Amino acid sequence: MPEQLSLNGLRGAERPPGTAAPPVDSPSAAGAPAPEPPRQVAARLSAELEAALVRELMAAYQSLNYTHFRRKLRSASIELSDATSRLGRWISEARAIEISRPLVLEQPWPVVIEVLKHEMAHQYVHEVLGVTDEAAHGPAFRDVCARLGIDATAAGMPAAGGGAQAAGGGGASAAGAAADAADARILDRIARLLALAESPNANEAQAAMGAAQRLMLKYNLDVAKARAARQYGYRHLGEPSGRVGESERIVGGILGKHFFVEAIWVPVYVPLEGKRGSVLEVCGTPANLEMAAYVHAFLHHTAEQLWAEHKRTHGVKGNKDRRTYLAGVMLGFLEKLNTERKASAEQGLVWVRDADLDSYYRTRHPHVQHLRHAGNQRTAAHAHGREAGRKIILHRPMQGETGDRGRLLPPSKKG
Repeated sequence: MPEQLSLNGLRGAERPPGTAAPPVDSPSAAGAPAPEPPRQVAARLSAELEAALVRELMAAYQSLNYTHFRRKLRSASIELSDATSRLGRWISEARAIEISRPLVLEQPWPVVIEVLKHEMAHQYVHEVLGVTDEAAHGPAFRDVCARLGIDATAAGMPAAGGGAQAAGGGGASAAGAAADAADARILDRIARLLALAESPNANEAQAAMGAAQRLMLKYNLDVAKARAARQYGYRHLGEPSGRVGESERIVGGILGKHFFVEAIWVPVYVPLEGKRGSVLEVCGTPANLEMAAYVHAFLHHTAEQLWAEHKRTHGVKGNKDRRTYLAGVMLGFLEKLNTERKASAEQGLVWVRDADLDSYYRTRHPHVQHLRHAGNQRTAAHAHGREAGRKIILHRPMQGETGDRGRLLPPSKKG
């Protein structure tokens, strides 16, 4: 069972405030879907849930103060606002961070955390650096965001790659555009190979899957050798879960070990339910993030299909052994990939950890701890799942099979 990572949140210390400055609005909701009227939004959140939400935001603030700002921020208050023209703002006179209530209720929790980071960066520039003579999103602010992996844009929802950095420095450039074009070409070639992996001939299907994996390996080796300018970003996969099962953790390990991304389970909060959970975050290049999202959706969908088939074949009633069987499926597939990696190593294709990706990942998650988790009981259901997992052929799903999130590339237009 591979190790998984989780955030290690600790409370931050306080420091005397700096000089006053006008309120900072950032980022705005320009370009975002029109939210519900404030009264309707407020009606969906009871007083008890709202109080719990503010406490959760404050806990996130204290944790970020420790992990990202080295305890240099003096605690500010957290307030919710019905404003629809902005996602959040730092109000220097009141020493408060204001977060949009519609944002919290309508967007995933990781998006809320990115907005909170943005506002804390404004507080840092104002109170710690003492910069009051620059525009709100001026050089000092952009520098802080770049160092801490925070989205510095003044408008719109935080990008999935917010705070992305390019290996070797720089940002949007001709080199970056060329890298994006190369990513698109690689994804297209991989999609074509995975289409061949749908062949009913088991040998042909296995050969196509193996070719797709070798292409990804060679692509990442070439990138590492050239040390070309690469943009890194992040993506959250799946829905928040209060209980992360063994099968989900093994999938995270598969993505981190075999698909060139860093994977970590991050805490989330569901305001309308007042519950905490976790969601899988992966960090990597756009091409590798796309592939990781595809593999994640494919494996979960395929495992559920295999479980349904197992129930029919063995006359199983109910879902008592479902989690154990799914864990077996994922473990079997991991073992298959491990075997194929050895074959690639024998051909001289050996992956070396991407130092630039590691730097980006550590910027987003400065403090992590390694956790080991007990696995499911090794029952007959687990053994059946493991056997089925070893036979999985990674291929492109048919349209509608896993939904848009599982599609590697959009369907090609006919000319």
